[in-house]
Amino acid sequence: MSCFTRPVPGDYAEYFEGYMEHLAADGRDVLAILQDQGQQIADGLIQLPDEKANHSYAPGKWSVKEIIAHLIDMERLFVFRALWVARGEPNVQPSVDENLWAANSNAPLRPLVDVKEEFETMRASHLQLFKSLDEDALKRRGLVGGFPTTVNSIPWLAAAHESHHLAVLAERYGVRF
Repeated sequence: MSCFTRPVPGDYAEYFEGYMEHLAADGRDVLAILQDQGQQIADGLIQLPDEKANHSYAPGKWSVKEIIAHLIDMERLFVFRALWVARGEPNVQPSVDENLWAANSNAPLRPLVDVKEEFETMRASHLQLFKSLDEDALKRRGLVGGFPTTVNSIPWLAAAHESHHLAVLAERYGVRF
């Protein structure tokens, strides 16, 4: 039903430009990108030893497990925002403090298999929602964190955000999904 097109500056907050660069060379449909990223992460988490999952590259930095929990939280937020705007809600979506959310995620206390299962369930559900949106919904624009944002741009932002963190995991943690 949905036909997402690559968003352009002005379809989302300017601070996402750095994230969007991660998808610049990827000519695929955004839902295919999200599907593939989800499979990569799920497959990678199966093979990740617990000591690596709880590793952070420096004091005060998130562990691998906390990064995955952050991806889950932020994707849920992206999707909620897409749903909010797609359904025509006129009220502004507030910004969030990602560090506060990470500090309260309980990721360090959870078994990695639980985090993996939550990630897989979340991704499958979100792909279904994105597929259900029609062209009118994709064109809708709302205020997200005070910035005009199109529904069409939101799955791209989620995929770009995830690509950013996958690069951080590879570069700073030595974890490649």
